[in-house]
Amino acid sequence: MYRNIFVLVSLVVMAALVLSACGGPADTVSAAQGEEALSGTITISGAFALYPMMTRWAEEFQKLHPAVQFDISAGGAGKGMTDALSGAVDIGMVSRGIKPEEEAQGAYAIAVTKDAVFPVVNANNPVAAQILAQGISQQTFVDIYITGQIKTWGQVVGRPEITDEIHLYTRADACGAAEMWAKFTGNKKQEDLLGIGVNGDPGVLEAVLKDPLGMGYNNLGYVFDLASGQAVKGALIVPIDLNQDGKADDGERIETLPEAMQAVAEGKYPSPPARLLYVVTKNKPVGIVQAFIEWILTDGQAFVGEAGYVQLTTEQLKESLQRLR
Repeated sequence: MYRNIFVLVSLVVMAALVLSACGGPADTVSAAQGEEALSGTITISGAFALYPMMTRWAEEFQKLHPAVQFDISAGGAGKGMTDALSGAVDIGMVSRGIKPEEEAQGAYAIAVTKDAVFPVVNANNPVAAQILAQGISQQTFVDIYITGQIKTWGQVVGRPEITDEIHLYTRADACGAAEMWAKFTGNKKQEDLLGIGVNGDPGVLEAVLKDPLGMGYNNLGYVFDLASGQAVKGALIVPIDLNQDGKADDGERIETLPEAMQAVAEGKYPSPPARLLYVVTKNKPVGIVQAFIEWILTDGQAFVGEAGYVQLTTEQLKESLQRLR
């Protein structure tokens, strides 16, 4: 499916071209004994959503090119964008759309995979059974996260006698997950979301897992356990009642990783919070950064499903490759 011979030839050509190119620390390419030999360090920061996938790609790329080193850190999509534009890193991981003002500063974004953000509650929630049976409508999420009109779990499921307060968690760091969730809850912005701010995707999940009354939202790669394919122990994925019929239909209840991946791939999960994930460079990438991103979009796509992400469509892959070349 991924034309290995074509990719190899492309990389050899790029290796030859960047021998004479000037650039940052990642732009070191050498040829040895007539064969391609990539070397240097690629620095990457940004979205928690893309971090697990990026580390897997880096590991696999290093098997092919041992002289290429990676320095990868997560800190939110906002940090990834800022670091890329300032030249602090070669690649920023961004889990939201690119803003016009960022493009004006030289942000060059290339889509590499897809995932989604899922609402999460503690498995010991006092109305867990009703939530799984009824789901929660988009408007109810608006009234929880934006207007604050819904404050108790009894209000969520139509049982006013239950007065347990909702303990709401959101992201403190500038991130794509919060932006996507804010767009879903009334086309708002991250700063409009109510809740206790917690840093990072793992932080939000940990807060919910420790709090039976907690509610948060998490990226696909964090809320599902890759080994078992089930939700992380202690967490429940909240069904989104898309047709607002007061019950969680089969297509609305997502309990396993394969179900989540299929729903995102087939467009059955709403967008937002389903979204594209991007790598961003300051201007069009060159050298080993370009070689690495091209590998991601070709041979590297073989690892997307294994890592719990959703592959781009053929058309999306074609578009990304065209932007790269």
